[in-house]
Amino acid sequence: MIRPMSGISRYILRQLTVGMFFVAAALTCVMWLTQSLRFVEMIVDKGLSIWAFLELTLLLMPSFVVVIVPISLFAVVLFTYNKLNADRELVVMRAAGLSHWALARPALVLGLAVTVVGYVMSLWFIPLTVKKFHEMQWDIRNDLTSVLLQEGVFNKFGDGLTIYVRSRSPNGELLGLLVYDRRNRQKPVTLMAERGALVYTKAGPRVLMINGNRQQLEQGSGRLSLLYFDSYIVDFNTATGASEQRERDAREMPLITLLAATPKTMAANDYRKMKVELHQRFTSPLYNLGFTLIALACLLPASFNRRGQGADIITAVGLMVGSEALALVTSNLATANLAFTPAMYAVALLPIAGGAWLLGGVPPVLRRRRVAALPA
Repeated sequence: MIRPMSGISRYILRQLTVGMFFVAAALTCVMWLTQSLRFVEMIVDKGLSIWAFLELTLLLMPSFVVVIVPISLFAVVLFTYNKLNADRELVVMRAAGLSHWALARPALVLGLAVTVVGYVMSLWFIPLTVKKFHEMQWDIRNDLTSVLLQEGVFNKFGDGLTIYVRSRSPNGELLGLLVYDRRNRQKPVTLMAERGALVYTKAGPRVLMINGNRQQLEQGSGRLSLLYFDSYIVDFNTATGASEQRERDAREMPLITLLAATPKTMAANDYRKMKVELHQRFTSPLYNLGFTLIALACLLPASFNRRGQGADIITAVGLMVGSEALALVTSNLATANLAFTPAMYAVALLPIAGGAWLLGGVPPVLRRRRVAALPA
């Protein structure tokens, strides 16, 4: 009896694994396409390279994968076991003496494996990718030298600074510079130079202009003031409003930082966000197993029906959607008041406990009985 059980389990597990992989891959591609539209502007308007674009969008994907995989696993378990029931394979397996737990074993093994992977991603991998994404996005928005200063384009920086560069030499020298600086509304200035270069300083990048002139209209008289210079430096910082440090998101914090957070060292709102993020990292992987058990508990205890299991499938989908909605509600409530934090664990553990209870055997008064209709 052990060998047929092992063979049947491998047969079902193989179908579940392949199906989950393809469904998750398809949903991830759709999600990638929708998210990548946010960064198309950086390619068109700011000269972001295609490789930087791909890296930026791919860094977002792990955060969505942990949401996509539980739904994919749920859908595949629901489809696979419904197909096995429609093809009457489950009827044969039950006739061979297999219990609900034996039939559910392949899905539970896959659910547990995905849950373990989910914890690795939530506790370690995703914070790294989110941190890398925010750092890269910060560099793109503030590194004027690599993205925003394009050739043959009037590059606008912040409120009041426009720079035109005719071309770049092979060694990186800027040729044909034109700068219009109206950060001081009362005294706008126009500067032109034959050549220049980007200069890196501790305070940020600057443009060094060489062999040019500075033009300014005097207020009141309207006379043009012209000053020739050998070198002149244009500072970007007051135009962009860039600061030396960026605000860190709770999602990119390592686990040890979230555990050590105290209300004495930060604002109350930030403290609540960090604690909710901490609890979400522990609860979100549990939905892999919870959604699996929802699908199993709705399909396996039901008797065979030649008309299909449409009602069971609708029930399972409704329970899954309800669990997702409750998870979102409890997360928002906990962000407002940490007293709701236990509700996050209750919502995550309820599908697991309920599904295990249903698979283990429902009291006869609650069990749905159907007439098994098998052809003679």
